[in-house]
Amino acid sequence: MSVTIYHNPRCSKSRETLNLLEQHGYQATVVEYLKQPLNAEELRELIQQLGLTSAHDLLRTKEAEYKLAGLSKSSEENAVINAMVTYPKLMERPVVSVNGKAAIGRPPESVLALFQAKS
Repeated sequence: MSVTIYHNPRCSKSRETLNLLEQHGYQATVVEYLKQPLNAEELRELIQQLGLTSAHDLLRTKEAEYKLAGLSKSSEENAVINAMVTYPKLMERPVVSVNGKAAIGRPPESVLALFQAKS
């Protein structure tokens, strides 16, 4: 089973989600996406795994970079994805990906459904 967490160690929810995975015995590959930003293709794949209808749903709209990138709810998909490539801080966190499915760890317990579905 391949488990990946897109993690920001400064975020309490991200730390809680990583701890929760470890408590349940899951070894996750940790990707600190602020240090190793995702490219456009990886973001599109993650959005698909999350089952989101819009890349905008993966954005942290209260970050200063949201305004800096000139984004709005009506921004085109490519503009949103390019903004997340340029400003990785815009990506909601944490995101856990397991065998082609993903979940946002808000609350952290929501990622456990990824493992229950595989049981």
